[in-house]
Amino acid sequence: MPVFMVETYVVKPEKQVEFMVFVKKYLEWKGKHPQLFKEVKSYKMFAQVLGGSYGGYVEMWEFENMAECEKCMNRVMQDKEFLTAIYLEFTSHIVPATHSINIWQSVP
Repeated sequence: MPVFMVETYVVKPEKQVEFMVFVKKYLEWKGKHPQLFKEVKSYKMFAQVLGGSYGGYVEMWEFENMAECEKCMNRVMQDKEFLTAIYLEFTSHIVPATHSINIWQSVP
């Protein structure tokens, strides 16, 4: 049964413009490393438009099952470039206390 990894966070107000530049860089990097994300069935990123916290974002990653999610995340979190460049830059843009990752399963 499919599972969704849902990541939410708020970008610092003074980092909004820089974050959009980072998003383009991140998506290009992600596209150049398909072997890291081979278990991902679908990926969507959303920006909050109305209500909630200003600067809110949601990323949704779909996987076939929990084992596929774990396999992918373990591989990504062991990638040196991801940890030392991509993730480090990502964390410089967000409000730390707002970052969360949750796993959701569809209900039959």
